[in-house]
Amino acid sequence: MLIRRGNSVHPFQRLLDYGHEYRQQIWLASVCSILNKVFDLAPPALIGIALDVVVKKQDSIIAQLGVKDTFGQFLILAFLTAVTWILESVFQYFYNLLWRNLAQSIQHNLRLDAYSHLQELELAFFEERSTGGLMSILSDDVNQLERFLDVGANDIIQVLTTIVVIGGAFFILAPSVAWMAILPMPFIVFGSVAFQKLLAPRYADVREKVGLLNGRLSNNISGITTIKSFTAEDYEKARLRQDSEAYRQSNTKAIALSAAFIPLIRMLILTAFTVLLIFGGMEAVAGRMSVGTYSVLVFLVQLLLWPLTRLGDTFDLYQRAMASTNRIMDLLATQITIHPGNVPLPVETVRGDVEFQNVSFAYQDRQPIIENLSLHIPAGKTIAIVGSTGSGKSTLVKLLLRFYEVRSGNITVDGIKLQDLNLRDLRRCIGLVSQDVFLFHGTVAENIGYGSFDATEKEIITAAKIAEAHEFITRLPQDYETIVGERGQKLSGGQRQRIAIARAILKNPPILILDEATSAVDNETEAAIARSLKRITVNRTTIAIAHRLSTIRNADCIYVMEHGKLVESGTHEQLLEKNGIYESLWRVQSGLK
Repeated sequence: MLIRRGNSVHPFQRLLDYGHEYRQQIWLASVCSILNKVFDLAPPALIGIALDVVVKKQDSIIAQLGVKDTFGQFLILAFLTAVTWILESVFQYFYNLLWRNLAQSIQHNLRLDAYSHLQELELAFFEERSTGGLMSILSDDVNQLERFLDVGANDIIQVLTTIVVIGGAFFILAPSVAWMAILPMPFIVFGSVAFQKLLAPRYADVREKVGLLNGRLSNNISGITTIKSFTAEDYEKARLRQDSEAYRQSNTKAIALSAAFIPLIRMLILTAFTVLLIFGGMEAVAGRMSVGTYSVLVFLVQLLLWPLTRLGDTFDLYQRAMASTNRIMDLLATQITIHPGNVPLPVETVRGDVEFQNVSFAYQDRQPIIENLSLHIPAGKTIAIVGSTGSGKSTLVKLLLRFYEVRSGNITVDGIKLQDLNLRDLRRCIGLVSQDVFLFHGTVAENIGYGSFDATEKEIITAAKIAEAHEFITRLPQDYETIVGERGQKLSGGQRQRIAIARAILKNPPILILDEATSAVDNETEAAIARSLKRITVNRTTIAIAHRLSTIRNADCIYVMEHGKLVESGTHEQLLEKNGIYESLWRVQSGLK
């Protein structure tokens, strides 16, 4: 797929680059549009021939072909009229079918390609952009492009066909007055191009504003609980009104310009039609032009110029589509900075030996959060990492999963550098249970089985029992078929946490990461989770990040982090004897001081 980035490449060219596989269908649809317009333009010519038969009878154009009988000439005209109308209808059916299906196909594939590409981008990309803005590209911008392909492309082709066919007919039938019909066209074309250039930045601004508006709506709907709890409804309504007003004003500026197009074009058409009506009529009266030719020209000048009034709507669609195309193609052109790796790592062969070797890392435009850190986690052992907020604990997890790349140093799994490992194989061998559990809108069973899509019902229930989730699940209205709601909002924090643990158990990874897995639950739930974790960490490499020291006191080794460095390590008892940071934390949490 060729997607070029930058202002030097026109968005229409970028669209053609993307849609090269549809070229045959585009050509076929274009041919049908052209033929439909050719047959649509034929009736005025048939009317002119009919008038020629009425006026000249045996000397008419058809009579010169050998049919002298007037009735016979009208029968031929009737046959030609029927064929013309039938073929016009046939080609209209096919161009509608082809253009609309093409629009749907490109819309479908473009959305899938954009979403697929989006999934491959690093987390930093999403941290710099709003969810609503990305949703606007995947939904609204793709739909805008579909609307143009559905209608606008055919309109442009048919207008061009009209100009070529009728312009040619004028010069053949009446070269002396042809210039009268052609004269306004350069002004119309020039006006269209000028309008296009003026509209382009206005519609780019419209797309930008709708992205911001969608971002606000997405944010507010996701945070509706916070809005309600802080009684911020009026405040958020005012902020939404501001964004919506900015979008409305942006559209108003574009509409003010695009709405002026058709009235201006009408004046040019009126001038051309009036001049042709007078001077063409004088030519017919003087006998220098036949009545039939004159009638054809009067019809044709309208057919030539009136469709140009639709250029305003067509260019409106075109500019909206090109603004959307740029946003979509810019997304597709965003480079994937994380190399996928090429060394396979079958899950069944992973021992789970993890090592951080002199690792340093900093988030973009920020001070280093991890500096020259070295840490060895033997296969099958449970280690814990504790420390104050912002010390870099969760960042280690993100680096191990390659959500971000290390700035310097290496991380290895079973002695192989992460950058060399196949990225999907690496993530398949790691199970993550985080503090911020994400459940998808669906059933309990679907959420437990997420990632293990071929799991049986029995396996899902077994995983739930190990996670001590089975009991509360069976008390739900439809037990395992209960809908959990968006982000699991119908369940409590502890219930969501246990479902997340069941999901990790079902995945059965050789490396398990528990990132604050019990920080937001009550004591009873914590005890239940602790019991389940004790069972699933046996013979499995486990990394537990915790604030609650009671949940990790039995770890094989506990590491204390401060400011991106490991400052203490040892077992629970050893660390207490050191009277250091860990001992101070333990005394605070155990209520000793």
